[in-house]
Amino acid sequence: MLIAEVGPARLEICVADITTLTVDAIVNAANQSLLGGGGVDGAIHRAAGPDLYEECKMLGGCETGGAKITRGHRLLAKHVIHAVGPVWNGGGQGEEELLASCYRTALDLAAAHRLASIAFPAISTGVFRFPPDRAARIAVGTVAAELAAAPRGIDRVVFCCFAPSAADYHSGAFADLGLA
Repeated sequence: MLIAEVGPARLEICVADITTLTVDAIVNAANQSLLGGGGVDGAIHRAAGPDLYEECKMLGGCETGGAKITRGHRLLAKHVIHAVGPVWNGGGQGEEELLASCYRTALDLAAAHRLASIAFPAISTGVFRFPPDRAARIAVGTVAAELAAAPRGIDRVVFCCFAPSAADYHSGAFADLGLA
């Protein structure tokens, strides 16, 4: 696990199943329906149980680059922040800004709900095909910049990677940004 400090917040990188983390909120790499899917989205819905699906039905979906919050239901996390990342189409359709928006919006929701800890997966890097090295730089850079500008009461951010290769990309982003 790699750890860096940004203002009062601690940034961590770990390789784990995000559904097992004890944090105030885990972020779901959701699709626009918010009703579950494959990858981390499906894993979170399965672990949280059917009540998460029922709560998500009431949200009316979410636009790409946005996020919405629900309770965590059967998860250890109290909340799930469903962030809809962009599908990678070569980089010429605003994908990088939309991905950064996911991270900003999730941090804003966490702060609005007075949550102190949040865990992010590598949003959009699975079936949405966002290049994982670029996604890691955007994730780490956006979170670090947002927390440095306005701490928001968040004292712990975890970049929870499913595979060691994703953790390596995040570690490289830490190094590139002078955090490691």
